[in-house]
This record gives sequence, structure tokens and C-alpha cells, in this order.
Amino acid sequence: MAALAWLLIPLVAAIAAGLWGSWANRTRKVRGDGPELDGYARFRAAMEKSDSGARGA
Repeated sequence: MAALAWLLIPLVAAIAAGLWGSWANRTRKVRGDGPELDGYARFRAAMEKSDSGARGA
């Protein structure tokens, strides 16, 4: 009986993980890459503008 319990624990954990994963993903909306690309463009523009003068070590 103890061996059956040890086999059921991972099974119950896997089922719980699947349920939690589906619950956690329920409100996730598909969105494009727009915000990430806009942020990257701002980052590149800021890096091109800044020149701290600390070249080399």
C-alpha cells in the first residue's frame, strides 16, 4: 500500500500542476511584438546618444 501511495503522489502533483497551469494561462492575451520593439528602439536611440567618455580601462 505504501508503494501505491508513492506512485500516486507524483500523479496527483502532475494533475495539480496541469490544472494550475491552465488556470494561470486563462487570462493571457495574445499580443504582438509592438511594445517590445518600441522599447528596443528607444534603448538603441538612447545608447547612440550617450557618450560617457569612459573608453577603455
